[in-house]
Amino acid sequence: MPLSMNPTQIPVRCITALLVAAYGIFVCGDARAQDAVAVPTVVAVSVDNAKVMRLPEKTQMVIVGNPMVADVALQKNGVLILTGKSFGSTNLIALDAAGTMLAESTISVQAPQASVITVQRGLERESYSCTPNCQPSIQLGDATKFYGEVSSQAESRRNMATGAAAAGSR
Repeated sequence: MPLSMNPTQIPVRCITALLVAAYGIFVCGDARAQDAVAVPTVVAVSVDNAKVMRLPEKTQMVIVGNPMVADVALQKNGVLILTGKSFGSTNLIALDAAGTMLAESTISVQAPQASVITVQRGLERESYSCTPNCQPSIQLGDATKFYGEVSSQAESRRNMATGAAAAGSR
């Protein structure tokens, strides 16, 4: 069935088509450009490790979605120190003084891969750092007893070193 069109409607349809095209170029085109800029990058860091990042110029504020997963320290000249605190993923947003978002990144905090050996004893897990000799190295997810014993020993050693250093300086 052929479409019949009133000749007086042709200019109206042309204008409508031009307006829709202009809307697509100016409005949707800008949205696509913003999406292209706003595509988050993924930054990987290991638990208990730090990574130095450079922020966009004019960054005045940095927001971490979940500070239990990662922590940040804003330094001079747009330098940021990112520290992995626990396994997981969160986001990092950089804002300028007016509150405009300059950048967004996904932060992926992972377990250290190199030199860590995991010993699984049933449901109990123990971690050892083998650099080059294997020594207990507690990791998130280790058995509660193992974690407590190793961290207690480390704390005792730290206290002895601090006490010895303080006593030696008197």
